[in-house]
Amino acid sequence: MEKRANAVTFKGNPFTLVGPKLKAGDKAPNFTCVNSGLEAIDLGKTPAKTRLFSVVPSLDTPVCSEQTRKFEQVVAGFGDKVACYTISLDMPFAQKRFCTDANVSHMVSLSDVHNHSFGQNYGVLIEGLPIPLLSRAIFVLDKNNTLSYVEYVPEVTSHPNYDQAIAAVKAASA
Repeated sequence: MEKRANAVTFKGNPFTLVGPKLKAGDKAPNFTCVNSGLEAIDLGKTPAKTRLFSVVPSLDTPVCSEQTRKFEQVVAGFGDKVACYTISLDMPFAQKRFCTDANVSHMVSLSDVHNHSFGQNYGVLIEGLPIPLLSRAIFVLDKNNTLSYVEYVPEVTSHPNYDQAIAAVKAASA
């Protein structure tokens, strides 16, 4: 498995990311995550339409919570043209609790705790922390599973570029 040394910082300290650095135009890799119903979800079980994968370290942190709530507000306006997911290493039960408490209903939560395949295949699994976490990132896929937008946020505790991500979703779903 490819490792990218010093690919990201977490609270200013450099860390290695496990997996490839994807870019727009790449085919989206497969993965297997678990939803709140403990059902295994892979890329093929996501609808063949524009998809937003919002990757966060943990929903129980302020930036991750704000990121999920922000995309929740925006994606509601896209209706059924776009499928949106928040992906983290949180347990599915914790994700469900967060979504219920935060009234998040348009973003589907997927847990990569099963086998870390999303983290490894999308190059967002942080190596070297006391517990496994995913690095903050945004991936937009078109209906043909091609990545049309990729953002690896350089500092894990910083926000992604919401405007660029939303513009990419709009462009891919037009």
